[in-house]
Amino acid sequence: MSQLDKIGNFMTTAMGVMPHTDIEMALKTALSLDIPFWPQLPLYSYFEDMYVQASEKFPGIILDTEKRTLRFSNQKFLEEIENTLNNMENHNYLDVSDKYSVVYNKFLTFDLKKYPAIRGQLEGPVSFGFYVKDIDNGRPLIFNDEIRPFMFEFMAKRINIQLSRLKSKNENAFIFIDEPGLQFVFSAMSGYNDVIAKEDIESFLAMIDRPRGIHLCGNPDWDFLLGFDMDIVSIDLHTNQKIIPMHGESIRKFIKRGGKIVWGIVPTNFEPFERENASSLIKLIKETFTKISKDSGIKDDELISNSLISPATCCLINQDRDKTVEKAFNLLRKLSELLKEEYKV
Repeated sequence: MSQLDKIGNFMTTAMGVMPHTDIEMALKTALSLDIPFWPQLPLYSYFEDMYVQASEKFPGIILDTEKRTLRFSNQKFLEEIENTLNNMENHNYLDVSDKYSVVYNKFLTFDLKKYPAIRGQLEGPVSFGFYVKDIDNGRPLIFNDEIRPFMFEFMAKRINIQLSRLKSKNENAFIFIDEPGLQFVFSAMSGYNDVIAKEDIESFLAMIDRPRGIHLCGNPDWDFLLGFDMDIVSIDLHTNQKIIPMHGESIRKFIKRGGKIVWGIVPTNFEPFERENASSLIKLIKETFTKISKDSGIKDDELISNSLISPATCCLINQDRDKTVEKAFNLLRKLSELLKEEYKV
């Protein structure tokens, strides 16, 4: 039995970034879902930014918390790389520290064995490489052929360390590799094409312990994404509701390989959230499943047993900060109950 065989049937989870500045409230909300996670709180501290968290202990990083900038220096990299290499097997050195997350270690103090699974996350190397630029030439790290292989190895090591700690609290733990940058791979302007990316990501995933998965809120090439050897994927169905059902065959193949899909269904931004309700979102799920089943031949019960639901995206821009997000989590839990009744699971 796979470690993720016990999850599906519209269980709830969410991505990591939350707008809360109240630590206890953020943890309570995260722990209220079927599959809880440790929250990232960038409005509480810049250290909690997902790119900054991923940069911890990466050699060559220049972090300015006052200006809220994250850059890379090749000279600094050369000065620090030996120490990093000497600590690549040091779990305490490479794990997420209290400075970079006020909740990670606190999350691990809870009794987490009662949940069907738990989840962690770390920014992936493709997105990190696109985001972090060299201070000398302004070029993203992803284009640095000398640094890029180490960046993938470094991120894989940190993911495995975190997954090991999570598994000590719940044997069904898994990790989301957050990769919003995958949507830029197919841009004519990126300079980092799909052929190179495919080879890099396949090698990267092979370095990561199972269960492993990718989360992104953007709109990549879905056939490209679903072709990777991963156990779970999290996608924004609400924003991409017209596009995703067109990839039914790739979805069928992914599920046939044992994959689980987390459908991002409840919007967290104020205006789209106000336009939706439980009935409209149930309709969206049903129409999506009907189209996928019709086009690919996958049976409804196979789709349902391998489906989870989550908020559609993270959201840090609402004027009411965490209030709409809290409402979205409440609606998500209600939606899960209604879908289980609708499909009798």
